[in-house]
Amino acid sequence: MQRDVLRALPLMLLAMTLIPAGDTAGKLLGEAGVAPVFTAWSRFTLGAVMILPFVARIMPLALFADWRIWLRGLLLAGGILSILTALRTEPIADVFGAFFIGPILAYVLSAWLLREGFSPLRVVLLLLGFCGVLLVVRPGFGMTPGLGFAVLAGLFYGGFLTTSRWLSGIAHPGALLLSQLVVGALALAPFGLLALPSFEARITALTFGSAFGSMLGNLFLIIALRMAPASRLAPFVYFQLVAATALGWAVFGTLPDGLTLAGLAILLLSGLTTLALRDKR
Repeated sequence: MQRDVLRALPLMLLAMTLIPAGDTAGKLLGEAGVAPVFTAWSRFTLGAVMILPFVARIMPLALFADWRIWLRGLLLAGGILSILTALRTEPIADVFGAFFIGPILAYVLSAWLLREGFSPLRVVLLLLGFCGVLLVVRPGFGMTPGLGFAVLAGLFYGGFLTTSRWLSGIAHPGALLLSQLVVGALALAPFGLLALPSFEARITALTFGSAFGSMLGNLFLIIALRMAPASRLAPFVYFQLVAATALGWAVFGTLPDGLTLAGLAILLLSGLTTLALRDKR
């Protein structure tokens, strides 16, 4: 099993870098005046086109008759649109710190709705992680609308994670990935098409870069999770915080302030400890 983890780890870390890299391209699009709804729609549409040849043979069309597939896809669409809106005005590391309220919510919803087990120690660690989110967001103490959208994105994502666990056994992972892309593309199409930008070279490159980074990151994540147990790879999901901070510094020349760094550190500590506890069970 250890060998499987070592084989999957490079793909996992690459996936956790590509996803915030796609959001970095989305932030650059926002700074260039492109509407977040277009960026979100193009990400879903181009992602679906890119992955379709690889999963078309295993994609049951009857899957779209299940209302839960639409709920899952709409939750993800709301999360992507919200995080892209947040990135228009906020540093990428701050946005990802606020966004990580999602896994906390997913744990609560899974325990409540899916009857998954929980322990008092894990609840304490989740509360510690929530304190980390509060340090990043600081509600009532300079919290901005952009960070509010980042929190909203995390809430949407928490619902998406819960429905993903709920539906994990109904289809091949590749089919589930394509279904969420198709649902998001269809739901956002009326708004995205009304917000078409002028397709100069830079805008076109960033649009494809945003979609490609997100799609390829999620594809590598699925491949990595097929190579090694999810419980062994799950702690590395928090590498997104490190990647987002590094990308914010490299691309935008911004670093989080002291309180935000403390919040990110608390999130990393609580998340890794929680997942380590899960791994020992």
